[in-house]
Amino acid sequence: MFITVNGGEKTMNIAYDAKYDLLYIKFIEGKKEIINKNIDEDITIDLDENGKIVGIEILSASKHVDLDKLLPVEIRKAVTA
Repeated sequence: MFITVNGGEKTMNIAYDAKYDLLYIKFIEGKKEIINKNIDEDITIDLDENGKIVGIEILSASKHVDLDKLLPVEIRKAVTA
C-alpha cells in the first residue's frame, strides 16, 4: 500500500508492506546521499547530508504503530476564506 499526502509544497509518502510488516514514511524526495541512524533494532531514521530527516523505516510496524489509525489516510485540505 502506497499513500501520498500532499500538503501544498510538501509531500509525504507512506508505504506499508503487510507481508513483511514494514512501514516507510518518506518526507523528502530525490536525496542521493542518505545516512542511516538506527534508533533501535526496528526503527531507522534516514538523514540527508544536512541532518534533515528524509524518511523513517519501521520494522515490525504493527508493534510500534497503531496501523488502524494510520492507514488508510484521509486527506483534508484547509479551506481559505
